[in-house]
Amino acid sequence: MTSSPIDDIKLRLDIVEVISGYIKLTKAGANYRAVCPFHTEKTPSFFVSPARQIWHCFGCSKGGDVFGFIKEIEGVEFGDALRILAQKAGVELKPFRPEMKEMNTQRVRLYEITELAAQFFEKQLESGVGGQEAKKYLLGRGISEESIKSWRLGYGPDTWQGLADFLVSRGYNKTEIERAGLIIKKDDGGYYDRFRGRIMFPIFDLGSQVTGFGGRVFAKKDEKEIAKYINTPATLLYDKSRTLYGLDKAKVDIRKNDSCILVEGYTDAILSHQVLVSNTVAVSGTALTPLQLKILRRYTENLLICFDMDLAGDTATKRGIDLALSQGFNIKVITLPEGKDPADLVVKSPEAWLEAVKNAKSILEFYFETTLAKFDKNKIEGKKEISKILLAVIKKIPNRIEQTFWLQRLSQEISAKEEDLALEMSKIKTEEDALGLDPEEIINLPQKSRAELLEERLLVLVLKNRQNLEQLTETDFSLFTTEACQIITAFKKEADTAVALKCLEGSSLEKANYLLLKSEALEEISAKDEALDFKDCLREIKNMGLKKQLGTLSQEIRKAETGKDKEKTASLADKFHQLVKKLSEL
Repeated sequence: MTSSPIDDIKLRLDIVEVISGYIKLTKAGANYRAVCPFHTEKTPSFFVSPARQIWHCFGCSKGGDVFGFIKEIEGVEFGDALRILAQKAGVELKPFRPEMKEMNTQRVRLYEITELAAQFFEKQLESGVGGQEAKKYLLGRGISEESIKSWRLGYGPDTWQGLADFLVSRGYNKTEIERAGLIIKKDDGGYYDRFRGRIMFPIFDLGSQVTGFGGRVFAKKDEKEIAKYINTPATLLYDKSRTLYGLDKAKVDIRKNDSCILVEGYTDAILSHQVLVSNTVAVSGTALTPLQLKILRRYTENLLICFDMDLAGDTATKRGIDLALSQGFNIKVITLPEGKDPADLVVKSPEAWLEAVKNAKSILEFYFETTLAKFDKNKIEGKKEISKILLAVIKKIPNRIEQTFWLQRLSQEISAKEEDLALEMSKIKTEEDALGLDPEEIINLPQKSRAELLEERLLVLVLKNRQNLEQLTETDFSLFTTEACQIITAFKKEADTAVALKCLEGSSLEKANYLLLKSEALEEISAKDEALDFKDCLREIKNMGLKKQLGTLSQEIRKAETGKDKEKTASLADKFHQLVKKLSEL
């Protein structure tokens, strides 16, 4: 019997390696631990078990296998998660197999279209009409042959339907191609290519799959005013608010350096990588967004930005930086010679770019320098303007000690009392709504009853210590759910955990693996405390069980009394008193 692609993928991929491609994992005993990427938290409660190949967050209760993680982090259905993991594992998916038919989702079709489009643009750059001129331009900008291949740069021919005709010839209809953002529908119902006569920059997701494109004009076209850059519009695959160009290539170095360099342009990112400053990504023509920051936080909290900024103005760039500052990111600013961007600097002098990165200054230092240079701090008008700009920034700092430091600095710079500045700062209204700042997430945990929570705690203690397991008798089984009884029976029968797990299947096996991970993740407690905890749990479960029985008996006694059945009433009353006696003995 041949194995399924799902089994092949699970056999070839290690869940720790897959998840560490998205978030920073830290060794914690036999497992790995991280801050959960699915809800806001400060204390890491996300655990990954290499032995069981599962993950679980004890903060938001999400968990599962490697497929569940990819579905959650990428926001995709199972078929798409299968495709992503198959690519990582080198497993070929045969679309015509009966079990694969339902996996052929719309997203899969769009991935196929964007991948074919990238190949088409690459071919046009190498041998198409106009492609050689485009390549000459790229080489003239300092981008090497190796970088052109690595970043899969291409050329969109200056024809109306070159790409559309190619994709149709490969079996895709124009409605699908339009959904991929590659062609535009005309008023008369026809279509034309979106990207014409442009150098093409494929945009990749974290799995290095093509999701969209940026197209750059490199020569004047009929002297018309046209946009220098155009991008793929929002599609099922591409959302510029969550896209960071080059993150698929930079993520390992970002984690290694514990910092991320943010630049504005595609060529800035490519040339920075070319001189081995490989923790660089580009913001793809947007200001920093909450979604981009959420993604970056998986890798680092240290950002080095190299943008054109008017920090005194109410610009989108400034709002994005303020957003990052208010979320606790440590931000530094890379300053370049006037009129230069990172790409220019790398071409002129790679050492100068490396030096600029090395000498990045804190964002607050940069704010102070630029603002104090712009206004006269010795005049009352200047003091007001300086405080107006800087107090709004200082208020964004979440750390109160750091906030006090910069308040004192401002007080010294403009000769104003610190308490007066603090008062003025308190009058500044929060810009959270204007900035699109995500509020603290409310974790909607599945509601568990007290009985369920006690049973779970008892099972964890049973799996941690076999002595606790031996204290449970068959008479106790009536107190537990069927699933719990199956787990207890399996572990009573088999001393070896791996063998015991083989006795379970379905939800019971899933529950047992979750409980084992939880038992390992819990803080270590002494044997004495653990023993007491187990006895308390079991006593409380028995207590609740007896009280439930007493409640049922009370109703039956009332019915018997109403029916004037004295014999039944006496019998039920006797049972009731026996249960009360048991309850008092607990």
